[in-house]
Amino acid sequence: MMNLSMIGIASSFFMVFCGLWSFISYHKHLLNSLLSLEFMMLGVFWLLSMQTAGVGSEIYFSLFFLTLAACEGALGLSLLVFVVRSHGNDRFMSFNLLEC
Repeated sequence: MMNLSMIGIASSFFMVFCGLWSFISYHKHLLNSLLSLEFMMLGVFWLLSMQTAGVGSEIYFSLFFLTLAACEGALGLSLLVFVVRSHGNDRFMSFNLLEC
């Protein structure tokens, strides 16, 4: 019988692989890509918190990781706002590489 920690580890790997699949499949809009990256980061955070829960008092590393993931999300949203203001939409096909 599987214990609860194995189910948590399996669900975190499932979250990471679903995020990777959505990142590869739905790459037409920048917002879809950012959401799938955040979903992968949440899966990695869940795996990290499940692994450090067995060690004991090593919760500070997972809080540091969560802080970096929040900063990454804020940076992605600011880039999304900049792209929508400059190009009018967030589709990757409308970006011109020659435009400054």
